[in-house]
Amino acid sequence: MRFRRPPEWNYLILAAAAMLADRITKFGVERLSAPGFEHVLIPGMLNLIHTNNPGVAFGLFADSGSPLLSPLLIIFSASVIVFLLWLLITGRAGGTAGKTGMALILGGAAGNLLDRVMRHSVTDFIDFHVGSHHWYTFNIADSVIVLGSFFVLFELLKDWKQAAEEKA
Repeated sequence: MRFRRPPEWNYLILAAAAMLADRITKFGVERLSAPGFEHVLIPGMLNLIHTNNPGVAFGLFADSGSPLLSPLLIIFSASVIVFLLWLLITGRAGGTAGKTGMALILGGAAGNLLDRVMRHSVTDFIDFHVGSHHWYTFNIADSVIVLGSFFVLFELLKDWKQAAEEKA
């Protein structure tokens, strides 16, 4: 008798791969550079830098200084992770695009949660900019969270369109 893994495992494997990619890249940046390090990869567009963000996405609350910020972010992130796991394991995450998106969000959230638990901040290192207009520094976890959000949004819009067509 051959063991067949449930299809939901594929999405959990995708989440683990996203988290692993994030952890490997952060480990490399943390081990090979000091905070404040900056190296131009593509002049006028892309730098590799080493920063630590104690806040949330886009640097929000980074200057808060509140001792409660880190524990609250850890609790919130852990809650989101548990919710996404529940959606994926119970098959309530929608279709293929929705499940893929939620798996990517799960992997990114887990990668950033590990940073918060280990050092109370998140290591960011990708500095994308066009001329003097900089985007907020980010990491692989942030990238897969955004990519996953697009997958979920795509599925929601596709389902919304189908529902509207069925009504008509």
